[in-house]
Amino acid sequence: MAKKIDIALLGFGNVGRAFVKLLRQKQEELLEQYDIEAHVVGIATRRHGSAIDPKGVDLEQALKIAEKSGDLTALSESGDIRDNQSFIRNCGADVLLEITPVNYQDGQPAVDHLRQALLLGMHAITANKGPVVHAFRELSEIAQSQNKRFFFESTVMDGAPIFSLWRETLPGAELISFRGVLNSTTNYILTEMEHGISFDEALAKAQAIGIAETDPSGDIDGWDAAVKVAALVNVLMGASLLPENVDREGIGSISKEQVLQSAALGKRWKLVCQAKREHGHISAIVAPQEIDSSDPMYNVMGASSAVSFGSDVLGELTIRNDDPGPKTTAYGLLADFINAAKIS
Repeated sequence: MAKKIDIALLGFGNVGRAFVKLLRQKQEELLEQYDIEAHVVGIATRRHGSAIDPKGVDLEQALKIAEKSGDLTALSESGDIRDNQSFIRNCGADVLLEITPVNYQDGQPAVDHLRQALLLGMHAITANKGPVVHAFRELSEIAQSQNKRFFFESTVMDGAPIFSLWRETLPGAELISFRGVLNSTTNYILTEMEHGISFDEALAKAQAIGIAETDPSGDIDGWDAAVKVAALVNVLMGASLLPENVDREGIGSISKEQVLQSAALGKRWKLVCQAKREHGHISAIVAPQEIDSSDPMYNVMGASSAVSFGSDVLGELTIRNDDPGPKTTAYGLLADFINAAKIS
């Protein structure tokens, strides 16, 4: 008999909607391959109300309402619950997917959302980097005490298997260093500048296609990259690093002339993220680097990302993710859901 697993989504933006579409697409596969019957029983949003239905929210209607910026309350059997903590308490789910906006400073309120879900006996899955940086150990310990899972594959490089790679397929390996291009927005801007347009023009293009925010400072100034570095260091290297402890320089000072001059010499500018353990100390840096064609990051173009790992047992191991978007992030959430549901 199939395991019925109920899911609640806290956040229903581009990624949440992509997850629902992917879940619907994969329903038959989940049943046949994993004996999982998945139902979305709750959806909560910041501006468009919430819906809770123990029998399963009408996902086709939920998608239509969300894409028209309507109100989800019409689909709810429990009225409109606008408070996130109340939603978590009342949704009746087995798994919470936390997909709210990131808070670089302290990870809130996502940390509280995930903590409450775990304490209520749910698996907790997030695409939000903040809780991984600020509360990884606390949330992992709560999950272990509850015999539940706290997973977060989509927080770095979308759905690329970074964390699960080390958790499941590299037993006994110690991560010594990593180096990569982890911020899609800055990589896209630098790629466009190679085509001869200015920084401001490249930024406007990134905003127009939806990979840069209206306020792009988190990307341009290197904060998003620093948060990702901290997340990797904390989870994979066993440290307790905050984003402000990462030596950080953004790309705002790089001119079109610099980029074109480097390109004429067969070189490129990249915002490089790296960390290394030496003599018991971990150094972490985010900074623009001029690299040549021998560098594994040289051909990581546009919105693509990549990271190379150095360990005590293998040579350089590189993972690359080309042209990520909401669907690839949604896949990371789905992979986490499947891995968590296996133990339910």
